[in-house]
Amino acid sequence: MRDIRTDYTKGTLSPGDLSDCPGDQLRLWIEEADKCGIVDANAFTLSTMSTAGYPSGRVVLAREVDANGVVFYTNKQSAKGGELSGLSKAGATFFWSALQRQVRLTGKVIEISDEESDRYFASRPRASQIGAHASDQSREISSREELELKLSNLEAQFDGVDKIPRPKHWGGFRISLEEVEFWQGRASRLHDRVKYIKVGEGWKKVILQP
Repeated sequence: MRDIRTDYTKGTLSPGDLSDCPGDQLRLWIEEADKCGIVDANAFTLSTMSTAGYPSGRVVLAREVDANGVVFYTNKQSAKGGELSGLSKAGATFFWSALQRQVRLTGKVIEISDEESDRYFASRPRASQIGAHASDQSREISSREELELKLSNLEAQFDGVDKIPRPKHWGGFRISLEEVEFWQGRASRLHDRVKYIKVGEGWKKVILQP
């Protein structure tokens, strides 16, 4: 692995290049990544902490990005759901290798309203809706066959049902924007880093050394 190296030549970054709002800028970068054909351009690593102090990370998908933060959906009874509800703080890292770009952010976590979760759940593919009912996420199971049997039983249960209800344990969280850093790879590892710092109701952009 010591010999794996990449030349960073895809672009440059300065405060003047960026929107006044980090949420707007993040959404723009996601859209640009999607237009470049990057698969799951809205994917990010969600970082949480257990009550014992152990960090954990997993890749999830952002479903909304705006000035209020980043919204994603999950099983609230999962391991990450418990950690999100327990400490109410999280980090998110977006990385687009093909563009040599990264965004890191941290903030408080709040559950979004049942109405918002209902609207998003209704927009999901039917198979994904049933899957949300089938999986007791992060719980042990004896075999894959047991999970598939649960799914088959639920498919029969919901046969003929036009609107599958959202499970009460499934819903959305929003990570607020408290600190946000944009990174662009540069030559000689002298990368460009611009950090947004909250000042009153607005934001200040500062340059960080690589």
